[in-house]
Amino acid sequence: MPRRPRDDDDDDQPLRVRLSEQLRIDISAELPGGRMLCNTVGRGQFPRAYVAVHPEATAVCWFLDVYQRDQTAGAEESELEARIEWVCTADPPEDPFDLVVWGFGTRGETELVREMLQLGYQRLRDEGRFVAVIDNPDDQWLHTELKKLYPKVTRRPVKKGVIYLCTKPGPLAKEKNYRAEFVFRDREKLIKSYTRPSVFSHRHIDVGARTLINTMEIEPGQQVLDLGCGSGVVALAAASRAEDVQVLAVDSNPRALECVQHGATANGLTGIDTLLDAGGQLIPRGQFDLVLANPPYFSHYRIAELFLRMAHRALKPGGTVHVVTKTPKWFAETMPQYFQDVAAEQIKEYWVLTGTH
Repeated sequence: MPRRPRDDDDDDQPLRVRLSEQLRIDISAELPGGRMLCNTVGRGQFPRAYVAVHPEATAVCWFLDVYQRDQTAGAEESELEARIEWVCTADPPEDPFDLVVWGFGTRGETELVREMLQLGYQRLRDEGRFVAVIDNPDDQWLHTELKKLYPKVTRRPVKKGVIYLCTKPGPLAKEKNYRAEFVFRDREKLIKSYTRPSVFSHRHIDVGARTLINTMEIEPGQQVLDLGCGSGVVALAAASRAEDVQVLAVDSNPRALECVQHGATANGLTGIDTLLDAGGQLIPRGQFDLVLANPPYFSHYRIAELFLRMAHRALKPGGTVHVVTKTPKWFAETMPQYFQDVAAEQIKEYWVLTGTH
């Protein structure tokens, strides 16, 4: 996710997931059957409910996180599962859909929501139905955004949220580009970077990433791993630093990899590869001289510890890891379990911790 919440920020996530998903399940029977595009904020309960009550229907459930996709997609073959596609791609499929159903949480990223509303409109056939669900009974913002796209928006307040129903009247009069390009400097070089909504960090270079770039030392011919690469500014800077550097940029968000690939092409960098992976199982073992990481702060350090395990597995003997954080205490206590010679350096409000394999 692009935003970096506090460690306790996801404490009420299960409740919000249940509310938003339940609201959509409640209306699944009254929606028209056909080909549906949706997202899920739970474990795919809604698309399963939809195809269960519409025997002729098929569904595409779209994800921007491969971990959530893998946790949601059915492991067992069944007639019901065969009618659902679980896709994790930078954009939803472009086939025309009869129905698009998006579910939103109250703390979603504003620009991503706006882009999803536009994407949903674009994917609908003319006269197709659009449904938006939000777990905020007092919502006004989403209602206003929908009225910018649809001439008629039916608002249905329910106990724990709001359901909006719309019909696509025809082609979109004006499309907005939510992609962004910016240039940042690394020493004597200017590097082009690209971002999209949902990618960390959209439209700007994160201060933590900048701190990591300023402190890293890249040697010619090194194999470098950028864990949780986001838009790829660290990977682009590393590949630009020295001759014959090979960088593998890894993220669970397919849009992040799209941004890295775009940036590599724009800067003429041929030494960057990308990998869609959430757990590190696909990263080559013992191949890298240097691992660079800017872990997220949420999930009570579960993701941060996963990053440390991934780095330990990926490094060559004698390889080095650099981790940037605002909360050094946990890293200083945990990194010695995985690395030797752990040291910490404070740089303004950030800390860079290093260790060797």
